[in-house]
Amino acid sequence: MERTAEFAINDGVLALSGPYLVSSVSDIEHGIYAVEGPVSKIDLSDVSEIDTVGAWIACDLAKEHEAEIVGASERAQRLMDAVCGHETDTEVSSPREPLGQRVYHSFSQKVYNARHGARGVIGFLGALILAAGSVIRHPSRFRGKALVRQLELVGVKALPIVGLMSFLIGIVIAQQGAVQLQQFGAETLTVNLVGRITLRELGVLMTAIMVAGRSGSAFAAQLGTMKLTEEVDAMRTIGIAPMEALVIPRILAAILMMPLLGFYASVMAIIGGAVVSDLMLGIPFWNFLQRIQEVVPPYDLYVGMIKAPVFGLIVALAGCYNGMQVEGDSEQVGTRTTMAVVTGIFAVIVLDAFFAVFFTRVGWA
Repeated sequence: MERTAEFAINDGVLALSGPYLVSSVSDIEHGIYAVEGPVSKIDLSDVSEIDTVGAWIACDLAKEHEAEIVGASERAQRLMDAVCGHETDTEVSSPREPLGQRVYHSFSQKVYNARHGARGVIGFLGALILAAGSVIRHPSRFRGKALVRQLELVGVKALPIVGLMSFLIGIVIAQQGAVQLQQFGAETLTVNLVGRITLRELGVLMTAIMVAGRSGSAFAAQLGTMKLTEEVDAMRTIGIAPMEALVIPRILAAILMMPLLGFYASVMAIIGGAVVSDLMLGIPFWNFLQRIQEVVPPYDLYVGMIKAPVFGLIVALAGCYNGMQVEGDSEQVGTRTTMAVVTGIFAVIVLDAFFAVFFTRVGWA
C-alpha cells in the first residue's frame, strides 16, 4: 500500500493522492501550500486514507484558492463537514476584567498570602519554643558542636567583610560630615557625629544587614536544600528533631555573635573616622579616640548592644523559617533565599525605628 501523500496540479485541478494522515502529510505540507496559479477544484478521488489533519488541509486549500472539493469519499466528506464547520474569524483571547477589579483581586490575594505567612511564622515560633523547652529539659540533646560551628560561620568568618565595610562607612561619615560642618566652623563636632551614630545606630544596623545577606541567606539555602534532598525527613525518621539539630544552633549563634559583631563594627567605623579626621581635619588619631570617650554617653553603647541580639534573632528566624518552607523544586530554594534576605532586612529596619522611638521616650535620646 502506498504510504506517501502526493499531489499534482493539472488544468486548474489540484489532485491529492495517497494517505492524507497526520503521519504522512509532513513531507508535502510546505510544497502543497506553495502551489501557485488558479486552482478551481481539489480532487480527492485518489486519496486512500484520510483523518482530521488531511480533512483540515483539504478545507484550508479550498478556502485559500476558493476552489471546490470533488471526489470526496463518504468518510472524507464527514470529516470535512466536522472540521470546516468549526472555522471562525473571531479573535480568541481570554476575558480581561476591569482595572479596578484586577487591582482589588491582586490586593486581596496579597492580604490572604500575608495572613497565611503570619500563621506560618507563628507556628514556626511555637515549634521553636517547644524545641527549646525540650532541650532545656534534656540538656544532653543540645548539639554543642553544631553551635560552635555556626558561631564560627556567623561570627569569626564574617569579621573581615564586616570590619572592612564598617571602616569604609566610618570614613564616609567623617568625610561627608566634616564637609558640611566646616560651613559652620564646627568641624570638630565630627567626633560627636561619628561616635554617636556608629555606636547607637549604624554599627549594629549595618552589621545586621550584612548578617542577613550573608548568614540569613546561607541558613535558608542550606535548610532548603536539605528539605529538597529529604535529609530533614530522614532525620525525623531516625528520631532526630530538625528544630533541635538544625534551627536552634543557628539562631543561638546569630543571637550570641550579633552583639560582638556590632561592637566590632562600631570600633572599626570609629577608627575609619579617626583616620579621615587625622588626614583632613588635623585632629590627631589618638586625640580623636580620646575625644570619643568624652562626647559619647555610655547609654549610646547600651542602645546598640540591646538591639544587637534582637536583630540577630530576627535575621536567623527569617533565614531558618524560609529554609524550612522550601517545597517542590530547586527554584523554591532561590525564591525562599531571596525572601529570607528581604524579610530579614525589612524587619530589622522596622524594629530599629521602634527602638529609636522607645529609647527616646525613656530618655536615652
